[in-house]
Amino acid sequence: MSKKVLVITGTVSPAEKSFSLSLTNRFVKEYKNLNPEDEIIELDLNKEEMAHKTLSRENFGTYFNEQDAIKYINQLKEVDKVIISSPMNNFNVSGLIKNYLDHVLLADQTFSYKYVKQGDAKGLLEHLSVQILTTQGAPFGWYPWGNHTEFLKGTWEFVGAKVNEPILFAGTKIAPVSTMNPDEAIDQIAEKIISVAKKF
Repeated sequence: MSKKVLVITGTVSPAEKSFSLSLTNRFVKEYKNLNPEDEIIELDLNKEEMAHKTLSRENFGTYFNEQDAIKYINQLKEVDKVIISSPMNNFNVSGLIKNYLDHVLLADQTFSYKYVKQGDAKGLLEHLSVQILTTQGAPFGWYPWGNHTEFLKGTWEFVGAKVNEPILFAGTKIAPVSTMNPDEAIDQIAEKIISVAKKF
């Protein structure tokens, strides 16, 4: 049976210079080769007004509205899989990704405190499988306090999703990767991408 796959991207880099977009495009290509019947739905957060709205004291009362929150929560409920891609910006996910998550992480919609035991909430998106694709300029471990891959993994697990093995492509601002175009650089992990795609 075919699946609906939502591909969420949130890089602010120009497309031709984005390592995270190159990684995403390669992963989706390999996934489609393995699952040709599945429907791919693309969500570029650069094009979504919601992803440009940051939660503040001034908008707290209207932030979680039908157009900016419930619409995207319902989208998550209607798909089977999510591929989410983010570069590291200032040691975390991009602002676009953070704004998206702030809108969809809504009590009684994507998680519930109703079943709390010893501080745990219950995730309400248990039908979802999630693939995390991340990039960062520095080699892995240079900034121990900044681990956007683990942040995303924990967040999706919190809402009940099953998270496939994440792919992190690190060191994009260090030679020799920094001297390559993104597609050439991603060639280095082609086998890893295929291997992970087979499990998703």
